[in-house]
Parts: sequence; structure tokens; C-alpha cells
Amino acid sequence: MDWARLRRWLAGFAMRPDVELNEGDPDVSARFLVVGLGNPGPRYAETRHNLGFWVMDRIARAEGLAWKQQGRAFTARWGSGWLMKPTTFMNASGEAVAPFVRYYKIAPERLLVVHDDLDLPLGRLRLRRGGSAGGQKGVRSIIEQLGTDAFDRLRLGIGRPPAGWDAAAWVLSKFTPEERPLAERVAEAAAEAVRVWRDEGLEAAQQRFNGLDLREG
Repeated sequence: MDWARLRRWLAGFAMRPDVELNEGDPDVSARFLVVGLGNPGPRYAETRHNLGFWVMDRIARAEGLAWKQQGRAFTARWGSGWLMKPTTFMNASGEAVAPFVRYYKIAPERLLVVHDDLDLPLGRLRLRRGGSAGGQKGVRSIIEQLGTDAFDRLRLGIGRPPAGWDAAAWVLSKFTPEERPLAERVAEAAAEAVRVWRDEGLEAAQQRFNGLDLREG
């Protein structure tokens, strides 16, 4: 028996919606998926690694969207697309994303992954399409499971750890009281960047947000 094929089939089956797609659902070309990366559960909710989840929650609150468990993720329908928060833990994010993308036939360029990034300082955002995972294990998992890196990313800076910290401990630490207001502004700006990406496309979002430095003013 091909166990790998069976596991993929079971993952796809678990991702199927409560109601099958019908004529009222958006055309395939209009569908999109925005994935915020993070770790599930209250233990991790306030950590640097969960900044992607913060962005998803802000959009959902502002738009009045309801989360539901779907496969190995929480999803919320947003117009012709969806928001997603995987429940797989960060390093296995692709196990939630790939079955959803395949089931709904979402094109790689209509997938946006929102995640924390050690290589940018807190207060900076950057959008791009494709490229390596840059050490971000959630992004690496998505690339491996999809078999392509040709999807969009919104990188949210959290900065490098100070002396004496290793990277794993740093990303799982909470923002300090001094950092918290800036982190909140980053999440709000990122939520707006997602809206621009959805409505106007990647290039428009890059022009507006890639040069933004929220540490100023």
C-alpha cells in the first residue's frame, strides 16, 4: 500500500467543507487564501512567532468573520476567499495549507502567507513573491507540501535575538511591554496590507508597505 498517497487522500478528505461548492461560489480564478502562521493554544498566543495569527484575528474582527474548524486549521470565509490559522504547529503548517489549496484549486499567486521574520527589525513589513523560506520553518513546510515556492509572503519583522538568546527561545518569547505598542501597530498595518493585496494586487501592496517603517513617529 502507498501510505504517503493514503495520508494525502485523508488530509484532503478532512479539509472538505461542510457544504460542497455550488454555483453561488466564486469562480476559481477569483479565489484566494491568506494564511497567518503561528502556534495554536493560549501558551503561544502572545509570542513573537504568532504575529501572523494576530493579523488574521484583526481582519476577522474588523470584517465580522466567524472562524470554524476545517481540517487541520481554523478558517473564515472572506468574500471570494478565506483566512486561515493552521492548528498543526508552525513547523507543519504545510500539512494544513496544501490540502486546502488543492481542494479549492487556489492558484499559487492567490496564496498569501503572513509570518514573523527574524531578518527584519520590529516595525518593518515586506511583501514578495517566491524565493526560499529564509529559515522560517512554517514557510519551508508550505513550500515542501505544495511543491512550489511561487506564492506571496508578507514578512513581519521581529528582529534578531539579543546576545545570550538562541533563535528558538526568541521567537517563542513574548513582546516586552515597551515593544508591545509597536507590535500592535505592525499587526494593524499588516492587516491593511492584506486588504490592499486582495483588492489591488501584490505590486500595489509592495509599493505602499515595503518602505514603511513603523518605528518612525
